[in-house]
Amino acid sequence: MSIDWNHFTPLASLAGGALIGIAAAMFVLLNGRIAGISGVLGGLLRPSKGDIGWRAAFVLGLVGAPSVYLLFTSLPHPQIDAGYGTLVLAGLLVGLGTRYGSGCTSGHGVCGLSRLSPRSLVATGAFMGAGFATVFVVRHLLGI
Repeated sequence: MSIDWNHFTPLASLAGGALIGIAAAMFVLLNGRIAGISGVLGGLLRPSKGDIGWRAAFVLGLVGAPSVYLLFTSLPHPQIDAGYGTLVLAGLLVGLGTRYGSGCTSGHGVCGLSRLSPRSLVATGAFMGAGFATVFVVRHLLGI
């Protein structure tokens, strides 16, 4: 394994992580809610009265942020080495895991761990372990 030093951005990554942490902390302190994306989106699919506005604003902010970013610079061009079938299957598996785990990576990994939630520690360990195992099998055993 080697590091692509041309694209290694520890300061930008640290700043991004700090912004996510600050936003998650502000969200829970000001609203008393966890900034887990699956829970926010799930609440829009099963709306409760008086609960739609902030959820819609949250999702619109997530979707609209790249448009604001485009005002200042161009979007990066990621290279995805997978076909549509693989991406659809991966999305369905992530969604299924989110339902079984009672939350997603942002809810458990960012918000739950910062609250010292034992359930989030187990969930984060499980999805990280599953991710490591999947990469190992796909890259090293199957050679894809």
